[in-house]
Amino acid sequence: MINLSIRRLSSTEPKFWFQLEELLTWEESSTREIQQVVQSILEAVRSRGDEALLEYTKRFDRLSVEQAALLEVPKSRLQQAITTLSQTERAALEFAAKRIRVYHEHQRLESWSYTEADGTVLGQKITPLDRVGIYVPGGKAAYPSSVLMNAIPAKVAGVLEIIMVAPAPEGKLNDLVLAAADIAQVDRVFTIGGAQAIAALAYGTVTVPCVDKIVGPGNIYVATAKSMVFGKVGIDMIAGPSEILVICDGGTNPDWIAMDLFSQAEHDEEAQSILVSPDAAFLDQVASSIDRLLPTMERSSIIQKSLSRKGAFIHVRDLEEAVRVANQVAPEHLELSVADPKSLLPKIRNAGAIFMGRYTAEALGDYCAGPNHVLPTSRTARFSSPLGVYDFQKRSSILHVSPEGARTLGKYAAVLARGEGLKAHAASAGYRI
Repeated sequence: MINLSIRRLSSTEPKFWFQLEELLTWEESSTREIQQVVQSILEAVRSRGDEALLEYTKRFDRLSVEQAALLEVPKSRLQQAITTLSQTERAALEFAAKRIRVYHEHQRLESWSYTEADGTVLGQKITPLDRVGIYVPGGKAAYPSSVLMNAIPAKVAGVLEIIMVAPAPEGKLNDLVLAAADIAQVDRVFTIGGAQAIAALAYGTVTVPCVDKIVGPGNIYVATAKSMVFGKVGIDMIAGPSEILVICDGGTNPDWIAMDLFSQAEHDEEAQSILVSPDAAFLDQVASSIDRLLPTMERSSIIQKSLSRKGAFIHVRDLEEAVRVANQVAPEHLELSVADPKSLLPKIRNAGAIFMGRYTAEALGDYCAGPNHVLPTSRTARFSSPLGVYDFQKRSSILHVSPEGARTLGKYAAVLARGEGLKAHAASAGYRI
């Protein structure tokens, strides 16, 4: 039994909203020193290509190969990985992949157009990206779910080629990750990681082709590298620590809620787990569940640090106020563990993913429910969305102006252009009148 001290806040306190802001403050750990290191790696790979890749792979991953071409994993190795899995593991990967694919097929954007009375056609053309790079972490743990969540939406979007990079410390490859790559139809896989992998994807080398967009999570060096190459290539987002906010009316088994909070806290010490409830007695029950269940967790030390440093129990007046708190937090994951979650849904404005009802554990969304688990963190759900098919598709405007339309549009365009002092614009529009 552990007596864990978790911060308690109450919305009735005069300084509550100020205290909430303090709780949500996250210090970005990308220091000037880290930025300088990453910048030097990016420049080295950009200027020296494969030679620099080999050096950094030997230095950081303790993997020494003579030729950069040997960093690529053959297709046959991906297919072999599937055969090494247990029947249970393979079935789980294929089950998750199917559900993720079905869900994301609903997101596919289609081209459209309409014709005006004078024959002018206006519309939008949807085009998939040509080549996408996927970063898959491989240092402390294996993440086959990240492969599925990043690669499958790209394939559904129609991306022509997917390049996956994943570090292989000391040459050790994870069969679950390789099998997931094969199931998700990844085209090429390279055993490189860190900022050097991001550089290779952004700038290209003789061996590693450059891509149009880089997606996928990574450590602070990877995140910093992604931010620095943005503009040369597109990126999905700069992800911060994992987050969960649970709104509960007190009617859910407190053990379930405690484990839901653990599910995010076990990621790392900076992860944030918040429970919001109008039932003060229920908050005490969850606290007791946490003290009892924490010793049974393999990552109990990480969970304890996360909850004591970043976690919170928030007592509110009612569920309406709980929703107000949630919108202010804009969490990555939001659980509505209440009797009638549908009544709260229209009021939720800021959340990466919304898990409704007592039986919808956030962990289901991490692996196999179907929606994407790549979600906005650090309150960016106020203005951004989960990774999806739309992130791998471009939109081009279509204008096909008829002779009659040119006369009408040209007249007004010329007036506006002259008002802006752009005479060539006015003449260009006016010539066609």
